[in-house]
Amino acid sequence: MDRTAVDSSVLRSVGYDPVARRLELEFTGGGVYVYADVPARVHRELLAAPSRGRYFVRRIRGQYAYRRSGAGR
Repeated sequence: MDRTAVDSSVLRSVGYDPVARRLELEFTGGGVYVYADVPARVHRELLAAPSRGRYFVRRIRGQYAYRRSGAGR
């Protein structure tokens, strides 16, 4: 999945697969996590959020099943 670099102190890049509804987040610490069954709206809102880190904490973390991915840098 291709990821888009973002300006954030928490996230380095964000990717989304609309068919599979998977959100892929690369964190500044280097970890990449894949979140399952995420609506496209959440991806759009994350990219548009004034604080992507705050949006992640409030709207994504703890809301969707996830797994760590081996797809780092």
